[in-house]
Amino acid sequence: MLDQHLVILLVKLAVAASLASILTRSGRFQRMLMREERTLAQRVQMALVSALIFGSGVLTRVVTRDAYQAVDLGLEGSLVMGMLGGYVTGLLAGVLISIPAMFNGELMSMTLFAAAGVLGGLLRDVAPDTEAIWKLTFPDQALFRLLRKRDLRLPAFSLVCVLGILLAEFMRSTMAVVFPNKGVFALQLHWKDDSPWLLVAVYATTLLSIVLPIKIWDSSRTEKKLELQQLRLNEARLAALSRQINPHFLFNTLNSVTSLIRLDPNQARQMVLKLSKILRRLLRQQDNLTPLREELSFIDDYLAIEMVRFGDKLHFVKDTDPATLDLLVPSMLLQPLVENSIRHGLSSKVDGGTIRVRSRLVGNRLQILIDDDGVGIPEAKLATLFEQGIGVSNVNERLKVLFGAEYKMWIDSRPGEGTSTGIEIPEQAGGAPQAVDAYVGGQSA
Repeated sequence: MLDQHLVILLVKLAVAASLASILTRSGRFQRMLMREERTLAQRVQMALVSALIFGSGVLTRVVTRDAYQAVDLGLEGSLVMGMLGGYVTGLLAGVLISIPAMFNGELMSMTLFAAAGVLGGLLRDVAPDTEAIWKLTFPDQALFRLLRKRDLRLPAFSLVCVLGILLAEFMRSTMAVVFPNKGVFALQLHWKDDSPWLLVAVYATTLLSIVLPIKIWDSSRTEKKLELQQLRLNEARLAALSRQINPHFLFNTLNSVTSLIRLDPNQARQMVLKLSKILRRLLRQQDNLTPLREELSFIDDYLAIEMVRFGDKLHFVKDTDPATLDLLVPSMLLQPLVENSIRHGLSSKVDGGTIRVRSRLVGNRLQILIDDDGVGIPEAKLATLFEQGIGVSNVNERLKVLFGAEYKMWIDSRPGEGTSTGIEIPEQAGGAPQAVDAYVGGQSA
């Protein structure tokens, strides 16, 4: 008989872990857990969600006429919601969770569960900081930390929580004895075994049924925080890369203006006007991704400046699939690559040349090619271009941050014939930019 009771207690722990995992899968509940300061509406919402889950366990036990005793976690759910959400959440959750039991004639259940929710709110109030609830430890760990006499606040708070949880179970056991005719439901009330070890097991199960969900949810919160931190790191990395490319572009463009000031002041003034147009656009640019159509328009403005210096020797051809023009690409994606074609491919070629930008859809991926018929890149330099070239390495790094392993970038060149730079990224429809959550290496060739 004792073995059977222990099995029921183990099943109860498994149910507690399962219910916690089910709630973790809810994005809305995850957002609730991430908040430390909640409005009244958010506290009520948290109570409603938890009451639906824990109340269903009470309802199952009632409907099956105590056949599934281990699924009833009404007291535990009320207490843990008070600890995580405060008085309002704990009290409301306790009242709602107790409703199935009240309909079953267990008239003290609402009082017990509401009191447990308030007790949880009290424990939350005495916490040394907002993270202390999530760092709740088991009694042996708390005692060990107390003996080490370092920071006493957290282990002392953990012991207070343990005592509070045991007090809640004592309240349930006492009410079950004082009100034997369906006052409240308690597992031991239905058991005839009076072994003191069984009583210890019941109290330990109640303790673990509260600590386990908190640990599971804390693990979920930690993962979410790491994701958010990685996302912020990616955003900062993108901002740093953008700050790097913009001065580089501006420096080279000003060099072009400088070369014309003495030779052709009127042309120089026109270049300054076009440059101011470009800079205004850069200052307005806030998003990491922008439609390909806008990137091509930016290239038109940029090449208008370069063509003043190169004259008829520089030609630009666009061969774009209309279906690609509204797809999103990283902002300032094409300008560094087009600039490379001019500076390293065509500027030293006596008769100039042509730059061609092509775009097409390959399945559900956008492919962009930037070709020139310039002098090409020596093989030795080509091998280190992704590490040493400012424009190329910058573009490659931004593609890594935005798309992780879901992009390709390659450069093919033959000395004397020209260079082709290719980029392939997932199709991004116009709207909210999609960014990868974790920084992983991309593919290059």
